[in-house]
Formats: sequence, structure tokens, C-alpha cells
Amino acid sequence: MKDFRAFLLRGNVVDLAVGIVIGAAFGALVIAFTGSFITPLLGAILGNSDLKTWVFTIGGVTFPYGVFLDALITFVLVAAAIFFLVVKPMIALRERQKRGVPEDPTERPCPECLSPIPIEAKRCAFCTSEVGAAPAA
Repeated sequence: MKDFRAFLLRGNVVDLAVGIVIGAAFGALVIAFTGSFITPLLGAILGNSDLKTWVFTIGGVTFPYGVFLDALITFVLVAAAIFFLVVKPMIALRERQKRGVPEDPTERPCPECLSPIPIEAKRCAFCTSEVGAAPAA
């Protein structure tokens, strides 16, 4: 039971759970927005207020393409909102954090052959010359 509790209280699991709940609520909001505003607006422009009634029939089989269009509009709106409200700000935040913290180098050039060697190396693996201790940072 202790291990299970530790698993549940890990940051990633809690973050994922919160993300799923917020995502579901946001999806419901976008579905309501599409059904309340976008679909009627599209129907008013095109002359039919209910996309769900848009169908065509071939050989006695009815294809309700309006239902698909409604779902497609909802998907595009959700994807655009997630991209512009979550993904783009996260990318900008990561880039800002990257610029602020310089990386510690793990390699340095060999003074003889200029090949990349580990910082701690005392001899070059490429030209076998002694390179001495790493310079102090």
C-alpha cells in the first residue's frame, strides 16, 4: 500500500490527472461553444441552422455528413485552443529557461588534433597525446 501511495503522489501522476480533468472540462466548453455559436452561425450563413440534418443519400443509404462537420469544427477549435493557450506558452517558457541557464560542457577540444574529448581526459583518444588536466572553470 505504501508503494501505491508513493506512486499516486508522484508529481507526474498528479499533474497528469489534473491535466485530464482540465482537458475534459475544456473539451466540454468547446463543444458547447461550437454547438451554441459556431454551428448556428454556419447554418445561418448557409441557410440551414442544424448541421445534424445535413445528409445525402446514395442507393437508399443515408450519410449524415453534417455530424462529421460538426465534430471536425469542434476538433479544430480544441486543437487550436490547446496549441495557442498551452503548447506555445510552454515552448516560450522552456526557451526562456534555456537561455538563462548555461549548460556545463562535458567535452573539450584536444589541443593537438582538436577532436572532442571528455573534460576529465588526460590523454586524447584520437591522437594519443597527453592533454593534461582540464582547465579550471
